[in-house]
Amino acid sequence: MAKKDFYEVLGVSKSASQDEIKSAYRRLAKKYHPDLCKEENAEEKFKEVQEAYSVLGDEAKRRQYDQFGHAAFDNASGFGGGSYQGGFAGFGDFDDIFDNIFSGFSGGGFSGFGGQGRRSKIRGNDVLRRIRLTFKEAVFGCDKDFDLDVMEECETCHGEGGFDAETCKTCRGSGTITQEQRTILGSFMTKTVCPDCNGEGKTFKKTCQECHGKGKVRVHKTITVHVPSGVDTGNRLRVPEKGEEGRNGGPNGDLYLEFAVESHSFFKRDGDDLYLEVPISVVDATLGTKIEIPTLDGNVKLTISQGTQNGEQQRIKGKGIYNESTRHQGNLYVIIKVVIPTKLSRSEKKLFESLAKEDLESSEINKFNKFVQENDR
Repeated sequence: MAKKDFYEVLGVSKSASQDEIKSAYRRLAKKYHPDLCKEENAEEKFKEVQEAYSVLGDEAKRRQYDQFGHAAFDNASGFGGGSYQGGFAGFGDFDDIFDNIFSGFSGGGFSGFGGQGRRSKIRGNDVLRRIRLTFKEAVFGCDKDFDLDVMEECETCHGEGGFDAETCKTCRGSGTITQEQRTILGSFMTKTVCPDCNGEGKTFKKTCQECHGKGKVRVHKTITVHVPSGVDTGNRLRVPEKGEEGRNGGPNGDLYLEFAVESHSFFKRDGDDLYLEVPISVVDATLGTKIEIPTLDGNVKLTISQGTQNGEQQRIKGKGIYNESTRHQGNLYVIIKVVIPTKLSRSEKKLFESLAKEDLESSEINKFNKFVQENDR
């Protein structure tokens, strides 16, 4: 049966670069590997991909193939009883490729196509902890104490896990052991992590009794964290290496503190700006006055102009929240709320009745009344 075009097998064009060919090969080799793929013809597809890359991945062989096609290798001996000479001898260029393809495969059976070497250090997981802050703590910043169980380097063995280190006799310091595995595709030299030294390449005559060989111990301690001014609900603060323990000697993860800020009775927050609703009487709104209002820095005087309307807003620059992280200073916005009395004394009622007899109507009221009269015609 005629062989498929190698470019078609890898799904690349004839002008594809070597990087594109290698990338296509990695993807297809992982997709069709018999130990990973459950398709019925996965093994045959895997062999096709191997053959195609053994030629197109070699620039000299690729030039021959481009010129003569499959005929360029018809008389060569080697793979499959007569095809591409040297294509799989010792795996050559395939070592690094398979090493990358299967480096994360949990079965470990592919860890030795090029040799994984020592165990990779794996960083610990991050931890998220939610913290409640009062309005004042969030606005001004504070120092908070937290009780945590953290993994730290064992002081007894200085993180080594033992004493009197010596080269591992099983792997001779390489951290891996090599085994030959025969399959229908040929012989594979498989490297796995040395079980005696766990990939470290060394063993200890005496194991540390404090950390039991781990190099780290769990410590309960109180840490103090500075909460910067201006944090808001949902903001997070990173505390380095106070998360979960790393593996294989890797660093700890980070601790993230997520804040939930309590609301204030009077101040309403929008980012770094504050809003304050200030109630005033009808008389003060009509005649104007000066009143004292609160700010984060203490009380200040605010001028209420004559004829101030309900809902009017005044800005006091720089009296909002100072955000330590962004170095931004917010503003304070004062919203006037004219309070209409619901209960009047006799004298107050008489006063309003006498005012009602006066011509106090504004141009806006007059304009509306005129519209009402015209609309009724």
